[in-house]
Amino acid sequence: MWLSEQIETIKQRDPAATSTLEVLLTYPGLHALIFHRASSALRHRDLPVAARLVSHVGRFLTGIEIHPGAAIGRRLFIDHGMGVVIGETAIVGDDVTMYQGVTLGGTGKQRGKRHPTVGNGVVIGAGAKILGAVTIGDGAKIGGGAVVLKDVPPYTTAVGVPARAVAWTHPESGVSRRLEQMPDPQYDSMLAMIQRIEEQEERIRALTAEVEEKESTLAGSWQI
Repeated sequence: MWLSEQIETIKQRDPAATSTLEVLLTYPGLHALIFHRASSALRHRDLPVAARLVSHVGRFLTGIEIHPGAAIGRRLFIDHGMGVVIGETAIVGDDVTMYQGVTLGGTGKQRGKRHPTVGNGVVIGAGAKILGAVTIGDGAKIGGGAVVLKDVPPYTTAVGVPARAVAWTHPESGVSRRLEQMPDPQYDSMLAMIQRIEEQEERIRALTAEVEEKESTLAGSWQI
């Protein structure tokens, strides 16, 4: 039941998945979740060393590290997956999508809850780092390469380093609303260039007027 649900999830979310056999044989995200279920079961049977060994083998074979203590919801889709790290106290909800290089990590050596809690339906872009005991609300989107250090509200898009909210999507209509204007480096550079040109032109006009005034004064003195 669980395996068939995971396979269908992958086939629905990845247009490159052409068959059940292909998903079973070639999708490391699915393999990593199978290893995690085994390591988690061993951990719950008070076999922590065996659990870590199974997790370690899974990381070696898939490039994805999921700690046996992490709580993983249903229908998690890890696309490509290389470099994904999910820490011990991380909680991942249902219908979450993660891309390669995602980290759900801690920020120190403190004990207790020190890894993120990810809500249902969250999409986390490639290379995003979510650090500490932060909460990512349901339906949120984390942009690729973002570094999240504080909570992200539900249905909010967060990007940047450190990540900040830039848009909110209505959960029913799907209509997005911008929360702030994103910086445009090309526009900023062009604006700075235009301002510089205007300053130079103003300076040239001032110098030209000064020269003309001196020439006029000099011509008047010659006439005298």
